[in-house]
Amino acid sequence: MTKVTFLPHETLCPLGKTIEVEPGQSILEAALAHDIQIDHACEMACACTTCHVIVRKGFNSLEEASEREEDLLDKAWGLESESRLSCQAIVEDKELVVEIPKYSINQVSENRK
Repeated sequence: MTKVTFLPHETLCPLGKTIEVEPGQSILEAALAHDIQIDHACEMACACTTCHVIVRKGFNSLEEASEREEDLLDKAWGLESESRLSCQAIVEDKELVVEIPKYSINQVSENRK
C-alpha cells in the first residue's frame, strides 16, 4: 500500500486526509474511494481538466503524462509544473502529497452539495 496525503481543501477535504492506496489506482479513484469528491466531468476519460491536481511530493514517481493529458493541462486553472489530471496519474509505490486547486475549470459543480 502507498500513502497518499491530500492537503487541506476548503470544501472537499477541510482537514486534509492521508489514505493508503493500492498501487495501480489513479489518484482520482483513490480520492473518490475515500470520500474526497474531486470533480471529474468527463468521467475519467481524459477529456477535460476538472480533476486537475498538483502533486507536491512524489511527482517524479508517476509515469509521464501523455501528450493528450499535457494538451488538456494547458487549459487547467492554476497550472504548475507538477500539475496532473488525477484521472490519469497512477499511484505507484512512492508516497504522494497532493493539492487540490481551489478552483477548477467548472465554475459550478453539479455534484457538490
